[in-house]
Amino acid sequence: MGYKSVLWAILLTVFLVSCNFTEEIYFNGDGSGKLSIGFDGSEMMSMIPESDSLETEKVIDSTLVFRELLREKKDSIAQLPLEEQEKLKKLEPFSLHMVVDAPNGIMNFEMFSDFKNVSDVNDAFNAFQNASTMGPSAGNQPVPSNTGNDATEVSYSFSGSRFFRNTKIRDKEMFQKSLDSLQSAEMFLGGSTYTFKYHFPRRVKSTNVEDATFSMDGKTMIYEVNFLDMLKDPESINIEVELEK
Repeated sequence: MGYKSVLWAILLTVFLVSCNFTEEIYFNGDGSGKLSIGFDGSEMMSMIPESDSLETEKVIDSTLVFRELLREKKDSIAQLPLEEQEKLKKLEPFSLHMVVDAPNGIMNFEMFSDFKNVSDVNDAFNAFQNASTMGPSAGNQPVPSNTGNDATEVSYSFSGSRFFRNTKIRDKEMFQKSLDSLQSAEMFLGGSTYTFKYHFPRRVKSTNVEDATFSMDGKTMIYEVNFLDMLKDPESINIEVELEK
């Protein structure tokens, strides 16, 4: 198994064990910025099979640019069902940076994208989950995966003075199936967290999030939730922020 195969196996494992994510957005004054979804998997390094960890003894610091990867695999992607093609298309704006240093117990993933308008990166977390579909397989074909949950969708908007992050369930039947599949993973996911960290160009005046904390300058808002609770009730995570003028 090559190191890329090991990395993709690890990425898939991320969604099967206790995990801690950070969704971070930096906003510029003109509404442009950068979004990243990061995962610190250092605690799960011990779960990698010894046969695989041998291949990760060398430090791996790699960045995958999905736009290039999709171009390289366009012929095989064209053979997939339209639904799977659309999932892969959503990865196009993103890159994935992976650092694996097994001897020192380090494993970090960060999917990121610059944007002109934050709505350009809607459904970023679903895209992060669907990134596993680009792992290598027999014949080096893209592999459709059930890891991503397209039953829900997340939309962002930022007008310069107001920010919104809204989640809605768009397919109730699919969402119920995802809830059923969560039952077997609750033991692992119970202690997992999902942290929202938003950096604004001006101080935050108000927010609907009661448990949010703020940086000393008032421009960064941090909000941590239980990951399992968020998966069970995604529509409860609707964030509104108003900035000072």
